[in-house]
Amino acid sequence: MKNSATLLLAGTLLLAASPAATAQQKASSPYRTRFAVDAPITLGLGAASGLGLYLVQQKNGLTDAELAGLRKADVPRFDRFSAGNYSKSAQTAGDFLCYGSLVAAPGLLALNEDVRGRYAQVLGLYLQTMLATDAVFTTTVGTVTRYRPYLYGTEGGGSRNSKISTNSFFAGHTAHTATATFFAAKVFHDFNPGSRAEPLVWGAAALMPAAVAYTRIEAGKHFLSDNIVGYVVGATVGVAVPQLHKSAARAGYSLAPLQGINANGYSYSGLLLTKRL
Repeated sequence: MKNSATLLLAGTLLLAASPAATAQQKASSPYRTRFAVDAPITLGLGAASGLGLYLVQQKNGLTDAELAGLRKADVPRFDRFSAGNYSKSAQTAGDFLCYGSLVAAPGLLALNEDVRGRYAQVLGLYLQTMLATDAVFTTTVGTVTRYRPYLYGTEGGGSRNSKISTNSFFAGHTAHTATATFFAAKVFHDFNPGSRAEPLVWGAAALMPAAVAYTRIEAGKHFLSDNIVGYVVGATVGVAVPQLHKSAARAGYSLAPLQGINANGYSYSGLLLTKRL
């Protein structure tokens, strides 16, 4: 599942960069960015992420007495199936998928000729998008205490008393992976509207964070609900930030005169406003 998702994303983007696709006229960027506006926003998001990390460092871990008092019955039934899970191999797999996707997503976009022509702009948007997710994630983890699933078992060693053992909500690995993959799919869509590869690109984008979420549950790092929230936050930010930067001409807005005769024989006229997503 892990390898197939990576190969699928790579293969579909390579398909988009094939001679048949690159033979088309080079497209202008669908995005509008301005350094005077986007640089302060990016710096502000970075500052918010730093504040979140500071809040995380101020948290306290559990004492042995508090750990002894944890009961699986206290976990909501929806999440209880994973209480007590612990797997180092699943954690390693999740780290590999997550950190790999953060590099692979912008790297694979460079295979597309149109994107490559505006790559500096795309990378700037990618940084801003990832920092937006990170700001939401760190500030949430820094202010919300939820015990990780493995604390309800007996494994974990010294990490059981660590302050990071209370950082279960929400799933950062899943959120950051979803941001990276959905950003890549959104940018691909905006530069290549109507491409036959789009269903595969979006499918791969959806599959990768789902695979990461599975490893995080198996590793005992997050409950299912933590991963669902992380997935939704990451996917939303990954799509929303590029969409907010779309120029009016490429955002799919169009205004056209409309006239005709209705079923009762009366004529009508007006303006038709449409928007392509």
